[in-house]
Amino acid sequence: MNISWKPIKTAIALAVCGTALVTNGAVASGQTPPAAKEDVNAAGPSAQATLRPGDDFFAWANKDWLAKTAIPEDRSRWGAMDNLAEDTNQRIVKLIEGAGNDKKAGPEARKVADYYNAYMDESAIEARGAAPLKPLLAQIGAIKDKAGLVRALGASVRADVDPLNNTHFATENIFGVWISPGLHDPAHNWPYLLQGGLGMPDRAYYLDNSERMAGLRTQYQKHIAAMLKLAGYTQNDADADARAAKIFALEVDIANTHGTRADSADVLKADNTWTRKEFAANAPGLDWDAFFKAARLGDQDKFIVWHPSAVKGEAALVDKIDLATWKDYLAFHTINRMANVLPKAFVDQRFAFYGKALSGTPQQSMRWKRALGATNEAMDEAVGKLYVAKYFPAENKAQLQKMVANIVAAFGKRVDKLDWMAPATRAQAKEKLKTLYVGVGYPDRWKSYAGLKVDPKDAFGNALRAEAFHTDQEFAKLHAKPDRTDWSMPPQLVNAVNLPLQNALNFPAAILQPPFFDPKAPDAVNYGAIGAIIGHEISHSFDDQGSQFDAQGRLRDWWTKEDMEHFKAASQKLVEQYNAYKPYPDLAVNGQLTLSENLADLAGLEAAYDAYRVAGGKNATAESDRQFFTGYAQSWRTKAREAAERRGILTDGHAPPQYRTATVRNLDAWYKAFDVQPGQALYLPPDERVRVW
Repeated sequence: MNISWKPIKTAIALAVCGTALVTNGAVASGQTPPAAKEDVNAAGPSAQATLRPGDDFFAWANKDWLAKTAIPEDRSRWGAMDNLAEDTNQRIVKLIEGAGNDKKAGPEARKVADYYNAYMDESAIEARGAAPLKPLLAQIGAIKDKAGLVRALGASVRADVDPLNNTHFATENIFGVWISPGLHDPAHNWPYLLQGGLGMPDRAYYLDNSERMAGLRTQYQKHIAAMLKLAGYTQNDADADARAAKIFALEVDIANTHGTRADSADVLKADNTWTRKEFAANAPGLDWDAFFKAARLGDQDKFIVWHPSAVKGEAALVDKIDLATWKDYLAFHTINRMANVLPKAFVDQRFAFYGKALSGTPQQSMRWKRALGATNEAMDEAVGKLYVAKYFPAENKAQLQKMVANIVAAFGKRVDKLDWMAPATRAQAKEKLKTLYVGVGYPDRWKSYAGLKVDPKDAFGNALRAEAFHTDQEFAKLHAKPDRTDWSMPPQLVNAVNLPLQNALNFPAAILQPPFFDPKAPDAVNYGAIGAIIGHEISHSFDDQGSQFDAQGRLRDWWTKEDMEHFKAASQKLVEQYNAYKPYPDLAVNGQLTLSENLADLAGLEAAYDAYRVAGGKNATAESDRQFFTGYAQSWRTKAREAAERRGILTDGHAPPQYRTATVRNLDAWYKAFDVQPGQALYLPPDERVRVW
């Protein structure tokens, strides 16, 4: 539950938010834009001097930016968040380089610099060649039977998924583990088991019969073979191709067991508690006691199985598929996962598939950007500590905290005015607001990296140790009480998040700067930009997913039957509204998949508008209303390449930004501010405007 598209904690200061292609069509209900131009840097509707706000508000508000902005060659998309992340990254690199040259720098800052410098030392990486892989591949080669395979699969488990806070439903490892308070037991942390095992983003890439997906599958098989050859794992090209075909066939089998993205987002379908003894009966084919012991989870008696079909199906495949194919599968994914800390040939091959083929990105990012991403992945809060000390002043935090309080109060007043909500439901909704923890800028307590060994000459070893260190930190939570002030995002990430199991929000420092927040800008602009984001995250506590959790973070139905029926009916109208948006002739936005984020966009914008009006008092005018809505639209300015756009529509819970911007068509105040009339493309009659909160 976050503001941006597939926000991954492992990407330094880079929120991969919903993408937008410039189109030449309207976005009205029942009217969808035609397929976007192949030239993603074309101005599109921004070139139309007669374009009105009521025809395409996204294009109207961003016309100048769209006309002059080109997507960088090393990016699949470019927008306000990306630009801000780029600026933030450049600041952070200077801080890290400074720490590396400062003899007085503390041990943690030096460790950050050493990690970064090891990744930057390309000559040392080239000199070692594929040698760092050999011990890992030798371990795989030494597997003699299925018992050894199970131990290897268990040992591969990492704390590398987060289905609620970062919409990260799967891992390249066979299964992923998430540690968080129990769905029904907020007083204790539980291990959650999620599906994994695929090298492509989602089951749809393996099972969709479209020509484009078929082409990607062919390229992926070639990528598997190429990686095996680079590592010296195969005897010749024919051997590599044959092994790649078997690995791919296994992944197709795995994909057939996986839940869909929509199912993954449904927490009620994920509410499956299994005791360790029940795994043998529920998912035969794998020695679960041995698996969990190897995964260092042998002392856990109960698990929440997020994807039962995948756990059952993948366990059966361990028994069904021959040992040689499984060993090749493990070898490939080891190589693939570690490619970015191997010589250039590995790096280039990985980019050729995941960058060019999968995302349409023409050019790889510069080495320092990749080094920064790797450093953040390994030591995210240590990097964040450097950033906030320099770039997030106390007065900014105080101003944001005041805005948060105003928007929380505005949301509470909206709840008070709901004529459809029963008093009992309203009281519990107000309790959620009352007990909400809001983290602004950075965590109350920082993580320690004292136990992480970093060698300034060993990028490969550093990556392995950091991965294991993070998992150890997460697994340690199983023996500690939950802390609702824990952050799921580092301060230097351009993003925001709602944590339903903690009834908490995080607003990292990096997003709290222009164009989202400017202490010198008019209140109307700030409330329209960062205010809408704050409202978005608050409202996640009451959307189709957040409404399932009570004030303590417990999964519980606290709504009356009548209230929930009203809520679902209103939400269905939003599903239908977004289903009507069709960026390409063969691909529409999935209104159900994006429902949670669309609800949050709508309710968040409404609450931010109310708060701005109260804060502005007599100074709130028709002109400032226009500033408010324009600030909102400009915060979503984005361009994207078609491959990345299509990937996002298929796999992401966020709609593309031009359609997120179009949520203004549900607010009466927007019509008044811009004199939007019937006949204009975005116009909706009052009774068709979606009203939930």
